[in-house]
Amino acid sequence: MKNKLRNILDWLISIIGYSLILVTVELLFKKTMYIDNSYYFLWPFIASIIIYVLNKTVKPLIIWLTLPITGITLGLFYPFINVLILKIVSFILKGHFEVKGIFLAFLIAIIISIMNILMEELVLKPLRRK
Repeated sequence: MKNKLRNILDWLISIIGYSLILVTVELLFKKTMYIDNSYYFLWPFIASIIIYVLNKTVKPLIIWLTLPITGITLGLFYPFINVLILKIVSFILKGHFEVKGIFLAFLIAIIISIMNILMEELVLKPLRRK
């Protein structure tokens, strides 16, 4: 039971973190990122769920397939995997979530990577120890 609660908490914290990042970046870069706000906070939440699911399912496969390129570039290719995930979400949620351009998607990917590291170290690991 405790393990299920931890998994749900992990999921919830990740979804809320992704949603806050997406809303913040959309507010900062209105011309290059668009999130539909017809239902307040619904589309960032849906995009966050899709990002989370893709990170847990498709991302490990993409990492495995691009391991040689990531190794040759000494890890600099890794954020482009997150860019690909964002572009997939943009494709799935056409009209409600759009990331225009590669540079902003790269910036969002770096912010999400940093958030994942901070969330894992500062929030999730202490919760798992308890």
